[in-house]
Amino acid sequence: MRRVLSSVLIFLVVTACADKPRHPVTVFAATSLTGAFTDIGKAFERAHSDTKVTFNFASSSALARQITERAAPDVFASADMKSITPLLGTKKVDVPVLFARNRLVIATKPKNPAHINSLADLSHAGTVSLCAPDAPCGAYAAQALSRGRVSIDESHVSRAPNVSAALSAVTDGDATAAVVYLTDAKAAGRRCHIVDIPDTENAIAIYPIARVSSSTHTAAARAFIAFVRGAQGRKILRRYGFLDA
Repeated sequence: MRRVLSSVLIFLVVTACADKPRHPVTVFAATSLTGAFTDIGKAFERAHSDTKVTFNFASSSALARQITERAAPDVFASADMKSITPLLGTKKVDVPVLFARNRLVIATKPKNPAHINSLADLSHAGTVSLCAPDAPCGAYAAQALSRGRVSIDESHVSRAPNVSAALSAVTDGDATAAVVYLTDAKAAGRRCHIVDIPDTENAIAIYPIARVSSSTHTAAARAFIAFVRGAQGRKILRRYGFLDA
């Protein structure tokens, strides 16, 4: 009888633990954060076993529009302040805090067959892949090109909805070069060649993160933001090539 009761108790405890609901946290994040945030999400779940993180990665401007149109994530991590500022003005997000920065680079085909060594070389490089003007990576690229006093004929530009698509144009062979974030080019490994852009011409991307005001999982959302900005989150971000905020 004791053995039977013991088995029943163990079964009930295991069942109760298995059925324990996990608090959901939905995070809208810029495409350039895909790799780093996927790893951060896994680490966060290990540290918070009662929480399940779900991500939606897209251009920051597209995500901001979704939130404006009543999408209801718990957290929004943007690749620029421009996308998040209108949401702050309408009180759709809490006051954002910065958690990372990023640099721009030129990504070319492996071994750089077109011999592109600077932004100036893009003016006669063939097809150049850039993000759409309303996407943060497109706006940052425009700043860099302006600082470098480089003009590219729009007929030689292919526009992409986000940085991942802009880089894919090069790795798939559809473009000669692209202006993208260092983190994305680094993640591509041998599929592209990286050309540095000097500080005098570069545009540094800043990444703010905020809780979405309509979130019904306030504690979990704030815990995730704290984790991103904490030692473990920063370590993962650095591994992907992000700079500290």
